[in-house]
Amino acid sequence: MNIIVNSIFVQDQEKALAFYMEKLGFVKKEDVPVGKHRWLTLVSPDDLEGTELLLEPDEHPAAKDYQRRIFAEGIPATMFGVADLEKEYSRLLEKGVEFTLKPTKAGEVTIAVFNDTCGNLIQIIQK
Repeated sequence: MNIIVNSIFVQDQEKALAFYMEKLGFVKKEDVPVGKHRWLTLVSPDDLEGTELLLEPDEHPAAKDYQRRIFAEGIPATMFGVADLEKEYSRLLEKGVEFTLKPTKAGEVTIAVFNDTCGNLIQIIQK
């Protein structure tokens, strides 16, 4: 069994697509109309056949509540791995990404957290 798609709730699919592509550098994989929304996935440019990130509308009340609550508690919605966290942190700062946690050692790893501007906190980690 493999993880092929992981979803993240977003307030606005088009805004999320722009952020994840322009700021983070992900590549659009799927873009299929589904009613008034889209099946909209992204992949890492380093692994075009890898796990897809689904930008899922937060339209359902449970999704909105979940997203709002974990954001308010400072809990990241998901985590992305990076090879060099300090380098990635600097690159994202230059692109205007706002961090809520600067690079911080946490045992054997280094982490940082940023706001994706679409209702989520995202953690990046260097193992």
